[in-house]
Amino acid sequence: MPRSATLEAPRPRRKQVAPAGFVTGRPKTKATGGQARPAKVTRLAAEGVPERPTAPAPFAPIADDAWRYPIDLWQRSVLFLDTLRERADNMLAHEAAGLPPVLHFESEPELDARTFEQPANYALLRIIATDEDRADECVDHDKPPVIVIDPRAGHGPGIGGFKRDSEVGIALHEGFPVYFVTFFPEPCPGQTLADVLHALRRFVDFVTERHGKPPVLYGNCQAGWAAALLSADCEGLAGPVVLNGSPLSYWAGEAGINPLRVAGGLVGGAWLAHFLADLGDGRFDGAWLVQNFENLKPETAVWDKYAGLFADIDGERERFLDFERWWNGFHSLSREEFVDIIENLFIGNKLEDGKVRVCEGCYVDLRRIRNPLVIFASHGDNITPPHQALGWIPAVYDSTAALKEAGQRIVYLLNPHVGHLGIFVSAKVARFEHRAILESLEDIEALEPGLYEMKIDNPTGDPDCRRPQYTVAFEPRRVEDIRFDYPREPFERVRAVSEFNEDLYRSFGSPWVRAVATPWTAAMMRWLHPMRGSRYAFAEAINPAMLGIAALASMVRHNRQPVPADSPYRIAEKVLAHSVFEAIESCRKLRDRAGEEAFRRLYG
Repeated sequence: MPRSATLEAPRPRRKQVAPAGFVTGRPKTKATGGQARPAKVTRLAAEGVPERPTAPAPFAPIADDAWRYPIDLWQRSVLFLDTLRERADNMLAHEAAGLPPVLHFESEPELDARTFEQPANYALLRIIATDEDRADECVDHDKPPVIVIDPRAGHGPGIGGFKRDSEVGIALHEGFPVYFVTFFPEPCPGQTLADVLHALRRFVDFVTERHGKPPVLYGNCQAGWAAALLSADCEGLAGPVVLNGSPLSYWAGEAGINPLRVAGGLVGGAWLAHFLADLGDGRFDGAWLVQNFENLKPETAVWDKYAGLFADIDGERERFLDFERWWNGFHSLSREEFVDIIENLFIGNKLEDGKVRVCEGCYVDLRRIRNPLVIFASHGDNITPPHQALGWIPAVYDSTAALKEAGQRIVYLLNPHVGHLGIFVSAKVARFEHRAILESLEDIEALEPGLYEMKIDNPTGDPDCRRPQYTVAFEPRRVEDIRFDYPREPFERVRAVSEFNEDLYRSFGSPWVRAVATPWTAAMMRWLHPMRGSRYAFAEAINPAMLGIAALASMVRHNRQPVPADSPYRIAEKVLAHSVFEAIESCRKLRDRAGEEAFRRLYG
């Protein structure tokens, strides 16, 4: 049976059978003879640190740097604290401005869903291309419009276009008319998932009517499954939908690699989200979601991010501040909408079975989808692994013949290593994979019904190359070869426990919590949340000592005396930082294994 040329056989794991042609863990490489290299060697080698001990360096450089390194270390410490001060000040200013989107591009509002009969805190923006953004190319109105929808997962909108090399930027560069779906910090009272879907439907209809052709929907993470819901509801969609790191099969995954899939069972189901929303006076604080994301890999999100900033404070400062403006722009979700999402999708996994109710008499059925789907996933994504991005296909279509008989075209593209955020944030990915997707839309729509893997051959290795410097092929695949086997029974028990606990809390706990919660207590909880408090502590308005840091940092910048990166002291610093990284990573793996074992004992 034909297989993908680039995907390898899986590693055997207890109670986990991976489908043919898929790598379940870290991808293998030719350089390692088919074995993944130890993380320590790879990371240190990438940072210029010798993999093995070498001969001692001459005494003169060591002695010369002995007095220069402490000065450099002190200066970097001051600049590091000043960067945290500026991040906190930016965060307070961003909140005072109403948390506007972090878009790099000019835009103008077209529709505001807060004024709809079924209001939702969404709006449609038209991106205005400047000469610089167009890169000397005019918008081609013969091309279909592109609507970029950002994830609603705790952060604010804009990451799909927060820099020039982004999904929005590439679409403009390729000449597409571009629209962006934004949302506001606070949900409308009583806003439901159905209200959001109705608003998105109005946006799509508006753009279709204006341009005379259906748009291409570009959905990132949560927005991807929202676009899939639109495609699968009673009305459906006609234009292609690109799902970037979007989970549709929520129970699928690999034990020890994707711990989020068992998290709901360990806390007893959806009741906890309901409880936190009640404490927030009907609003669920998105800071909780961002905190969960950081806790997923603390060695990277909590340690390595700051260690990298400290090590290269002169080069990383601006990039750090730009990204953190989005990362810390926390938005809220309504109690009704968030509980619907948790119950129906992440714990209930009802999408595969066609049991997600949109409105009276209308249920989402993935079998109704007729517009082409492009699924972009990555083996390096531990939030939405290929299991969750593709696992719904064999659950909905029993065989390749059933998929073809339904007249559906599904194309998937796999990146070997990029992380979850990199799928829709990385400039390199935007310039290469996303450009290739946009340039191949006509070819995708012309495909015969079936399942295909999109393979990009780029001999030059240049992410900025254009056709015919690179070629795209769509290789037929079998639905049977992407069947992910995992024990469903434990997750069925989690769903039953969650429904019981939610009914219990809704009847006896929620009325008392709502009686106690007030807008004042909700605001206090928001201000005291660890994700905010750890940032606010460095703001000038809250910590007057930071005024001294700002003045000191100004003097340091005028008298900067950096030590070369190849200094023995800098190398020793990198080794120490990496040792801390490994220690945190080891603790995190122990935590994840303990969680998996607890889940197995509770529900297995």
